[in-house]
Amino acid sequence: MVGVFFGFFGMGGSFLVTPVLLLLGYPAPVAIGSSMAFVFGTAVIATLKHHDVGQVDYTLGALMFVGIALGIELGKRLVFGLEALGYAEIVVGTSYVLLLAVIGLLFTRNALQDDRRSDTAGQSDDDAGTDDIPDIAKVIKSYNIPPMVTLTDGSRASLWTISGVGGGVGVVSGFLGVGGGFIRMPAIHYVIGVPIAAAVGTSLFGALMSGAVGAFTYGLSGAIDFGVVTALLVGSALGARIGSAATVYIDEDDVTIYFGIMLLLASVAVGLGELAAWFEVALLDTLSLVLLLGAAVFVTGIILAYALAGVRADAAYS
Repeated sequence: MVGVFFGFFGMGGSFLVTPVLLLLGYPAPVAIGSSMAFVFGTAVIATLKHHDVGQVDYTLGALMFVGIALGIELGKRLVFGLEALGYAEIVVGTSYVLLLAVIGLLFTRNALQDDRRSDTAGQSDDDAGTDDIPDIAKVIKSYNIPPMVTLTDGSRASLWTISGVGGGVGVVSGFLGVGGGFIRMPAIHYVIGVPIAAAVGTSLFGALMSGAVGAFTYGLSGAIDFGVVTALLVGSALGARIGSAATVYIDEDDVTIYFGIMLLLASVAVGLGELAAWFEVALLDTLSLVLLLGAAVFVTGIILAYALAGVRADAAYS
């Protein structure tokens, strides 16, 4: 399931891994370090698939690298500082609840707004092309604060904007043990102003870099369980290829709303897990795990169903 999310959305895979490992009783540094190592392996697979169809802006990804690396180191120091005080699990868990809820609400709201626009405004193909860049990104890009960088699609963005996005994503990655894709991909699209297809591929390239840096820094501290990482990678390898291939057949807007709902359910699930730890109620722990994985199964099924329908339609047409 994580592989499918990485390949299809360019995000959303690792947000499952760290909470599940926490729910299964792994210490926060081990859960985060193992998740970062897993992010790296999965992102390599998915990035290669997007590279094949020209959906990766390597220049942008490379420029974000410094900010990502510095941010991850800061996030890691925060985690180990909280671990020394005995607050790491509760702070990381609470941060997950809030972050997943906010991002889930944004995705769901934007998907509903896009549906209303498509129902009320009969756009031409040319008009749709101009909407590849969100309005907020157009405003941000209108401020030419040097140094300016030319992106693969020919547009220009300020290096300060790119560095800020990279640094913010890096802190989230290092602190929560995620690739940061559910923040990085929207930031690349809505802040830097990269078209959605290239934003997905570039986000995966960013996950590759942040995962590599995070795995290295946590690995130096001995906070990686390689047995867990290996098992996760074996399962995700096929999923990442399937998810990447599915982007050819599916309009992402059709399933984005489901992804937003899944993030909201994941927020509730992690919250239940935190309550289970506070009040020592085993039933809440079980309910948390079932809700988290059940939401992921549902969205994975939606993606696969749409993809199979697209394959059949292509076969019938040819």
